[in-house]
Amino acid sequence: MTVPLIDLEPWFHGSLKDRAHVADQIDRALQDSGFLLVTGHGVPSSLREDTRKQARRFFGLSGEAKQRYAVSVGGRGWLPPGVEANSYAEGIESPPDLKESYSVGADHPVGDPAVDDFWYAPNVWPDEVPFLESTSVEYMARMRALSDELLTVFAVALRLPENHFTRHTGNPTYTFNINWYPPLTVVGHPADGQFRIGPHTDFGTVTVLDREAGVGGLQVFTKDGRWQNAPHVPDAFTVNIGDLMARWTGDRWRSTRHRVLPPHASAPDEDLVSLIFFYETDHDARIASLGPPIGKADYPEVIASDYLKEKLDAITVT
Repeated sequence: MTVPLIDLEPWFHGSLKDRAHVADQIDRALQDSGFLLVTGHGVPSSLREDTRKQARRFFGLSGEAKQRYAVSVGGRGWLPPGVEANSYAEGIESPPDLKESYSVGADHPVGDPAVDDFWYAPNVWPDEVPFLESTSVEYMARMRALSDELLTVFAVALRLPENHFTRHTGNPTYTFNINWYPPLTVVGHPADGQFRIGPHTDFGTVTVLDREAGVGGLQVFTKDGRWQNAPHVPDAFTVNIGDLMARWTGDRWRSTRHRVLPPHASAPDEDLVSLIFFYETDHDARIASLGPPIGKADYPEVIASDYLKEKLDAITVT
């Protein structure tokens, strides 16, 4: 498959040989695809279903009610239609993405207002959907634990100390976006070049996505330059790395372009909710590339938050 399916069960419960085999599978997947599907992750389906159920309740509110929580990209709350165009990150001007999001994330301040106001701001929760907070907080805790486990697998895959990446995630920045992709009957016919999410790469270390199957779904850009539909396995998370991790590994691994197709005339009532956890590092982590022989390139060192803020600014519609 374009996006390989990997079972994490042997990593969690197998021998050292089993763990090494899983790590080697992931190394190959990240070199070839940049994406993979993982099962055996231990996250209960009931939590995913409950989080999605509460999110649908929020997105079903009136525009006036949701407007109370409206923010711009990088803020905590509701990202209305029209505020984000991911293709801008590639220097391509396009109509805004056909989606709404509810965005929360890391909220453990470091004591520096200039840092805390953007990276560790207090999360905002809608009064109208009281259980969105509890389910989302539990979901984020599970995603952070899984992301740190994946970073440990990554280190083993590169024959590095297991904490090579996680020693930089003591108080990491991360964002949890709940994306609602409204149906064609709500948004109307897409404009030329308009997507639910335009072509882009992710920015951080690892992204963990729980998605619903749909006609207007996820596509990945293959090594040989073709867009292909990403496979969907109901219990699997879709995992990919972002630009920061690709840089960290000296481009050994691919930060792969991907997009979410616009709603299609064949499914005018299709609406989808995706749960997307974008993981990063400590805000002040100094990221030095793993050059040859591990990587292919040797990039200058960057401060994680400076690097990521520049990326976020690029996709904000002003």
